[in-house]
Amino acid sequence: EVRVLQNLRGKIYDAKHLVPNKMRDFFCTINLDQEEVFRTQVVEKSLSPYFGEEFYFEIPRTFQWLSFYIYDKSVLQKDLRIGKVSIKKEDLCNYTGKENWFMLQPVDSNSEVQGKVHLELKLNELITDNGSVCQQLVVHIKECHGLPLINGQNCDPYATVSLVGPSRNDQKKTKVKKKTSNPQFNETFYFEVTRSSSYTKKSQFQVEEEDIEKLEVRVDLWNNGNLVQDIFLGEIKVPVKVLRNDSFQAWYLLQPRENGNKSSKTDDLGSLRLNICYTEDCVLPSEYYTSLRNLLLKSSDVQPISASAAYILSEVCRDKYDAVLPLVRLLLHHHKLVPFVAAVAELDLKDTQEANTIFRGNSLATRCVDEMMKIVGKHYLKVTLKPVIDEICESPKPCEIDPIKLKEGDNVEINMENLRYYVDKVFREIVRSSISCPTLMCDVFYSLRHLAAKRFPNDPHVQYSAVSSFVFLRFFAVAVVSPHTFHLRPHHPDAQTCRTLTLISKAIQTLGSWGSLTKSKLSSFKETFMCEFFKTFQEEKFTESVKKFLDDVSSTESKEPSGVSEPVHLKEGEMYKRAQGRTRIGKKNFKKRWFCLTSREFTYHKQQDKEPIFTIPIKNILAVEKLDESSFNKKNMFQVLHGEKPLYIQANNCVEASEWIEALCRVTRCNQRRLSFYHPSAFLNGNWLCCKATTESTEGCARCTADVPADTQIEIDGDRETERIYSLFTINRSKLQKLEEACGSIAVYQGPRKEPDDYSNFTIEDSVATFHTLQQIIDTVEKLNESHEKYQKKRSSSAKYGSE
Repeated sequence: EVRVLQNLRGKIYDAKHLVPNKMRDFFCTINLDQEEVFRTQVVEKSLSPYFGEEFYFEIPRTFQWLSFYIYDKSVLQKDLRIGKVSIKKEDLCNYTGKENWFMLQPVDSNSEVQGKVHLELKLNELITDNGSVCQQLVVHIKECHGLPLINGQNCDPYATVSLVGPSRNDQKKTKVKKKTSNPQFNETFYFEVTRSSSYTKKSQFQVEEEDIEKLEVRVDLWNNGNLVQDIFLGEIKVPVKVLRNDSFQAWYLLQPRENGNKSSKTDDLGSLRLNICYTEDCVLPSEYYTSLRNLLLKSSDVQPISASAAYILSEVCRDKYDAVLPLVRLLLHHHKLVPFVAAVAELDLKDTQEANTIFRGNSLATRCVDEMMKIVGKHYLKVTLKPVIDEICESPKPCEIDPIKLKEGDNVEINMENLRYYVDKVFREIVRSSISCPTLMCDVFYSLRHLAAKRFPNDPHVQYSAVSSFVFLRFFAVAVVSPHTFHLRPHHPDAQTCRTLTLISKAIQTLGSWGSLTKSKLSSFKETFMCEFFKTFQEEKFTESVKKFLDDVSSTESKEPSGVSEPVHLKEGEMYKRAQGRTRIGKKNFKKRWFCLTSREFTYHKQQDKEPIFTIPIKNILAVEKLDESSFNKKNMFQVLHGEKPLYIQANNCVEASEWIEALCRVTRCNQRRLSFYHPSAFLNGNWLCCKATTESTEGCARCTADVPADTQIEIDGDRETERIYSLFTINRSKLQKLEEACGSIAVYQGPRKEPDDYSNFTIEDSVATFHTLQQIIDTVEKLNESHEKYQKKRSSSAKYGSE
């Protein structure tokens, strides 16, 4: 019933002083152990590359190390790993939410490990034929799980099992298992531990203590290289003395070889600046969260808003973003976001003295709106910007207009024309897009517009700048400059295209800012070349278009177009699929295809933007489940069951596989004919590998996994978000108590404050109301603490690991 969910977010900033000391092309990857799950764009010709890329993903499996590798990109040879930052899972909490510089460590094959091994160890006493007694060690190596891929393929693993002491090293070896990351060895090895001593009535058998104290069992995993050198995959060591006369069975995490991280080189390889936030949430059954959830959901009704549980959460968190992420998702899930945003925006406006600085800071209100736009505006961005962004990335025209950055032979007039063409096109798509703007965004903009007009009644423009500061500056302009982050492009644009997108983004910000094309505003441009560029624009034409668009997206009239609504675009990307055998001839191999999921159908194409080769209507999907690796000796596989034969797909990594399964489950969860049972393995050579049934139409042998919560367009798990908020309150317990003390002090002493105190940073408008909410928060959190402690005790008593 309890779900343990992990996620990782953060930012890869930049690297400095990388080796070799030459201008090279660099990129950075994120790896869970040895599995790559994220890759930045390539930064060309640099010694100190700036990546500036944010990442956010769920982690669907256990792992030991989180690593960041810096690569030197090579055109003809294999990309070279310059160095890495590796952090043990247990140490990630030391870096959460902080920006840190990490020294790069050398990449050493002895330290690149992943996976675990299942062992059973036993110490037996044997009486030999001549009556003497000896001790025998029995090592049963059962299986391994999660070994790394070697050159993108499953490995050919074998294990060596050794009994090692000061004067002995007895080694035995298992058979090689072919093409698997989860080998089943099931081999037993016997070792003599103590030499036999004569067994007489005078001298009882005595264990040679000093011998056993120094002995250890060592298991090394290797990839069989056939014609090339074998590759080390990891090792474990168990002292024999822990066994005594007991049988001991456990899973052990594979460890680096001793001195694996230490290299003979002491050179400085450079450093990497990162911000990492790893969270692990133990999500209890839904009923445990009722009190905290209700307390948070009634926040928008609390007067004043600063005395509400949601507002207090943002006050006690060191980084407001930590609070905003789960809060917005929870309120959105329960349709409570619009009134909450309106209430915190009103508080924000009380402190805004000048109309031209409206909603420009990083307050709770602006961050909530930013996060809401990211969540609900995904499809809106795709239908509005994707075609024009594709055109810019796939057939780029030179657009550099900065005289300092112009290359030899560049013509600034032609470049300016090209940039103008792109800016006009992007601007035109945006101002025509109001019909696609999600209703929720329109409702929020409507509230902000009216609050701004009420706060500055004498300024006719402020109602527009309140909306444009979000929709242009914080939504469209940001998506243009980083299309990969908003899933508008599958890959990172190259350096020249990035520069073009940056210039377009700057132009969109300026055109969208109310009245910024006036002569006085133009003179304030830092870059004179941008000033020259904007002189070519006719202000009245653009201002009128912006005004009409802002009117449209901040009205509460329904935006839905008449007739059938457009299918919602949910996910796309490159994966491998196995030939389905729809024709009798032809090999059933794996082919790379472009997959696309909408709210209407699931398709695959030979290439992106080509016509689909195969289409499954969403209503025909019966189940989406993982596929056992043993079926095709391939990792990260899943199956889509529909009317015809199952569609078998291999994702590029565990994160991607998990995201596709979840997206497909979510969009099909209301299908009438969903299956209750499925086959976890494939039907090959006349039988199902899982249950050995010989008829292909035999009902499944395993129960389908439960439905995924949340709805098609917005992926939200309400209990998980409430658990995250509980964790934040727990971490910041001391601040809650300080705030409670502050409320008490204010209530007792109403006089002027002479010196700043501990609570001068808190917003306390009504100390009695705030104090009342704080007590409710603390009581609720304490009850949840008790439930978590019970679960942790239960979890630790059933732990199977012999090593952490």
